[in-house]
Amino acid sequence: MSTLHFASALLPSGWADDVQMVVTDEIITRVTIGTTPENEDERHQLAIPGIASLHSHAFQRGMAGLAETRGNAADTFWTWRETMYRFALDMTPEDTEAVATLLYVEMLEQGYTRVGEFHYLHHDHDGEPYANPAEMATRIARAAEITGIGLTLLPSFYAHSSFGGAAPHAGQRRFICSIDQFAKLTAATQTAVRALPGANVGVAPHSLRAVTPDELAAIVQLAGAGPVHIHAAEQIKEVEECIAWSGRRPVEWLLEHAPIDRRWCLIHATHTTATEIASLANSGAVAGLCPVTEASLGDGIFPTREFLDAGGRFGVGTDSNVLVGVADELRQLEYGQRLRHRKRNVLSGGPGISTGRVLLDAALAGGARALAQPIVGLRAGARADIVTLDTTHPSLAGRRRDAVLDGWIFAANAGAIACVWAGGSKVVEGGRHRLRQKARDAFNAAMRRLVA
Repeated sequence: MSTLHFASALLPSGWADDVQMVVTDEIITRVTIGTTPENEDERHQLAIPGIASLHSHAFQRGMAGLAETRGNAADTFWTWRETMYRFALDMTPEDTEAVATLLYVEMLEQGYTRVGEFHYLHHDHDGEPYANPAEMATRIARAAEITGIGLTLLPSFYAHSSFGGAAPHAGQRRFICSIDQFAKLTAATQTAVRALPGANVGVAPHSLRAVTPDELAAIVQLAGAGPVHIHAAEQIKEVEECIAWSGRRPVEWLLEHAPIDRRWCLIHATHTTATEIASLANSGAVAGLCPVTEASLGDGIFPTREFLDAGGRFGVGTDSNVLVGVADELRQLEYGQRLRHRKRNVLSGGPGISTGRVLLDAALAGGARALAQPIVGLRAGARADIVTLDTTHPSLAGRRRDAVLDGWIFAANAGAIACVWAGGSKVVEGGRHRLRQKARDAFNAAMRRLVA
């Protein structure tokens, strides 16, 4: 058991002063407001809840910055994807673990305390399953275990190269499964995370490009009551090809033909109509927004203001992990809306309301729903995922409460996070994860081989 005292903390009921928290094992067991610190209390100035990156492809952290030289044709998501395929074909299980470990160190240092790992790099270099079908998933679980980040592992079903069951191509061979193979992979993945406190498993049919309707129905059954994530409507070309195949847009097709509900998270959903936005919000599903990656890949801008006005929920993810940070994703999300609407503080919701606070609250709630976490935040019964901010940082000094969040998200750049507890364990202190150097060394060794 440990006891923490915060001069100020953001609780589910709002900001409170002089807050004592008791953490037993991985859980916050008691929260007391308005109490003076006791001798055994560990004291900090300001605490906020850690949030989830609800959508990550860990292996792509290794190729960050490697697709920034223009090709002979116009560069798009589709040309970037070919670079990604070539990189993925070279990675060993050891490389995957090294890359994921550094990524999760970076996530924790930047305020993420749980990750939804949308995992589709399954097989050996030749496309044949490993002896353990969840070998790669086991490496992801190992990276989560040693770094301390909470894990929702989402094995991805990928069977086709395009709509209508088109045959996969050679660059996708490490992703491809039959339904029977995927069932075995999912069962082995559940075994791989069994010893991880608070870990859970869902399923992730990759996209309507990669699964047929019959396969989608079968894969969703494997989730049980767990989360279901799917990429949808990320690119205009994807929307056009979906219409050519089915007469419906991707989100429209899913809402009509799949059992979309609170278990579901539609990743990106960038190119959606007003009717789709209203129906998606009404379904209870979460929009999984990845603003930094969506900007990096030239995807487009999700109509977030309209979605919120319709009662929708969103969370944020780091996706390609080209840049990792809670503040980075939230800032990019708001800035995209400012560019789209040519106004400021678009997502604040009304006069006198802090944009940073609205963004953080929404990302916390949406990420929790998308990753099937029923209790989150700084409250009794929740996993002890706690982030402290350095109130001596120049962009935070002299500020209180929501003004601190605005300073962190929109002005702090780097160095604003002091400590992070994940599942009750202090894994970041003084802004530095306890495994930072070891993780960097292993990552760098893998990269020297992979990019040679």
